Amino acid sequence: MMRGYVRSSPYFFRPIKIAMALLVLALLVLAALIPAPLQEPADISRVPNPVRSAWFLLWIQELVSYSKYLIYAVLALTASCILLPWLSGSGSSAEATWLGRDRLPVSAASVLLFIAIGVLTVIAMFFRGENWAFVLPF
Repeated sequence: MMRGYVRSSPYFFRPIKIAMALLVLALLVLAALIPAPLQEPADISRVPNPVRSAWFLLWIQELVSYSKYLIYAVLALTASCILLPWLSGSGSSAEATWLGRDRLPVSAASVLLFIAIGVLTVIAMFFRGENWAFVLPF
């Protein structure tokens, strides 16, 4: 064992296990008390306008509404996110850091990608009306 370090097994994992148990308990209570917002069964004769994807896919629907070829950008982003750990080019760090200087370009690209996906999701969720036209939400 290294000197000056505290073993993580009993001290670190015990609070994590307690927090996880409390989270699962809270989710079970909320699931029992709050009904799921299910709609009536699908009817092909009454299709809603606009038809929206699930909220976590709306940014892709928004991109594809501009051009069908932007799906290739989504595929390239997916591939780059898979390769993200190897894109920084730096070796292993001596210490763990958030947004370290040696990984700044990859960290900045990740944050910008997250912001862009968030903006596209908000636009698709609140600013798209009938026939996917741009409308103001108020």
